[in-house]
Amino acid sequence: MGFQLRREEVLDGESLKAMLEENPARAAQAILLAAGEGIVEAQALLGQILLQGQGIEQDPALAVRWFGIAANAGHAMARNMLGRCHEHGWGCEADARQAARHYRMAAQAGLDWGLYNYANLLATGRGVAEDQVQALAGYRQAAEMGHAKSMNLLGRYLEDGRFCPADLAAAHEWYRRSAEAGDFRGQFSHAAVLAEQGQVDAARQWLERALEGGNLKFLRVSRQALKAASDPAIRDMALAYHQRAAELGDENDRAALQAFQG
Repeated sequence: MGFQLRREEVLDGESLKAMLEENPARAAQAILLAAGEGIVEAQALLGQILLQGQGIEQDPALAVRWFGIAANAGHAMARNMLGRCHEHGWGCEADARQAARHYRMAAQAGLDWGLYNYANLLATGRGVAEDQVQALAGYRQAAEMGHAKSMNLLGRYLEDGRFCPADLAAAHEWYRRSAEAGDFRGQFSHAAVLAEQGQVDAARQWLERALEGGNLKFLRVSRQALKAASDPAIRDMALAYHQRAAELGDENDRAALQAFQG
């Protein structure tokens, strides 16, 4: 027995995306069929579900193959995902130079995520020669397209005056936009500005939102910054960050929580 799929379900990439949320197994079958029909969006989606094991057996190496097929057909996000696979060694050997090549191509196609990821490599000199000026240009272009993470990083450059004239007002505006667009680091940056301005209640609200979405690396860094805050109401947030890190992390994070509680 199998699913009965309408042809329009097989050929419509947007329908496939919606189906993934409702019924991953049904969507996986439809995506397989559509990918075989040569639908580029479905080929890119197939790479994604193979990478994640969403509705289908996880197979990162096969995901790389399908990302490559879609990328060669001009799918910019598939090209970006090839970069991600090469950067992190998902289904292939980790290779920062190959990652940079794919990110650069995605960036040249005008993809915000490609611009962001390529800028990250330029900023850190991984796979390419370090070039902070070009990294800043990439972050700025992606930020102006509405990319939340790039907005926060552009704010950092503007606040510090690194490779551009310092502009605190512009930095604060980019932090606000990043926060409202949902980036947890942008939310933390915006909260820091609000706290400096004495808007402690508003700052705590943004810190709580950053806590909800933040990953472990972010939590470990942020808990230290909160412990050093001058306002006691902001310092109090450090406990929640320690607790969340202890939930997500390892014995060191649990030990850090115990030490903090004292």
